[in-house]
Amino acid sequence: MAPNPPVVVQKYGGTSLASSSKIKAVARRIIDTAKTGKRMVVVVSAMGDTTDNLFNLAREITPEPGPRELDMLLSVGERISMTLLSMALQELSFQAISFTGSQSGIITSGSHSRAKIIEVRPVRVIQELARGKIVIIAGYQGVSKDKEITTLGRGGSDTTAIAMAAALKAEYCEICSDIDGVYSADPMVVENASKLDNISYQEMQELAVSGAKILCDTAVEFAKSHLITVYSTASTSRCPSEGTKISEHKNGNGRVTGVTYEYDLAYFVMHCQDTQGTFSLLLAFLDQEGVEVKQINFQQNSNCGSIVIPLKNLPEFNSLEKRLQNEFGPGLKIIKGLGAVSLVGIGINNTNQNLLQAFKLIEQGGGEIVSISTSSFRISFLLKYMPLEPLVNTLHKTFCRVGYSKRCISNVADGSVSQK
Repeated sequence: MAPNPPVVVQKYGGTSLASSSKIKAVARRIIDTAKTGKRMVVVVSAMGDTTDNLFNLAREITPEPGPRELDMLLSVGERISMTLLSMALQELSFQAISFTGSQSGIITSGSHSRAKIIEVRPVRVIQELARGKIVIIAGYQGVSKDKEITTLGRGGSDTTAIAMAAALKAEYCEICSDIDGVYSADPMVVENASKLDNISYQEMQELAVSGAKILCDTAVEFAKSHLITVYSTASTSRCPSEGTKISEHKNGNGRVTGVTYEYDLAYFVMHCQDTQGTFSLLLAFLDQEGVEVKQINFQQNSNCGSIVIPLKNLPEFNSLEKRLQNEFGPGLKIIKGLGAVSLVGIGINNTNQNLLQAFKLIEQGGGEIVSISTSSFRISFLLKYMPLEPLVNTLHKTFCRVGYSKRCISNVADGSVSQK
């Protein structure tokens, strides 16, 4: 018996599906891949600004929409996209069928607006693939074990696609958008940013955590844990290799892969004295409130610690801040209006050279550093508010010199250049 053709999962973002003409173009691209002998599963986001418009509509009805009803409402956007794309494929004489997240077997936790995928049971997807159909799946959503519709939060459609690719043992997962790959910096900010041919899961995850918008860190974590090869490509590209391949860790020599930045961060500092609760209680409180925590620094055998939190997903932060102060007292200090710049690369902290050079450049650029955090793949500087784009350009120019390939360089302190 001949083996089944390989499965390919493609995901299309909202800008790629923003109009009927774009949906028809996506349908033709899907067919081009299907004609190469692949079995096709396609995950879609909501068209254009549909999710934002639905959320704003809910806020016109009530200033604080209930999380269950909000999930029911927001899940509609992806359902519109999936049905229209299925119709477009059928119009081109290809068999296609659309499924919601629950119909696709996406089983999640019960946390509305921030659910986590805990299992994928793609029974109906496998059945329809066996019948020769292209399967279109609504991203960003699933169903809890209590049979409630849930949404996955920021980047949820990417996570849906990679989770489905893992469940189906897909050859690869292609994340298609209006951007043609992963760059060494935001090309809208840094004119000479270079597109990367390859990047490791770890580097991509650190870029995502540090502000890069091309993929969400949860989706990359899923790909890393299941070793799913991911391509970040443009919806208009002819093949995945035109974009950036994201795959397992390769050896590195301390080179900087990319520079990224973000605004609107808050810095929580819990002092050892004058607190009404412990650091662990603070973390539990934030978790119960559904607050995303970026960085944690805790001193063993004391009650001191600090946390960095992005405020972009916390529109009601003022009321949360009051509850925090009531709960933990004056020992909890909250500093808002901060930003961060980060360098990312395999082994960039093998020595202190990259950190020291970046530290010097930031100080020369007028940056007031609040804290520094590092990992094996990242150096991040938390800064008091200032325009960060000039700093990003300076760091990129120093660590990612134009003309030295699509990788950046290391050993900048002594002026030497490594190339890859």
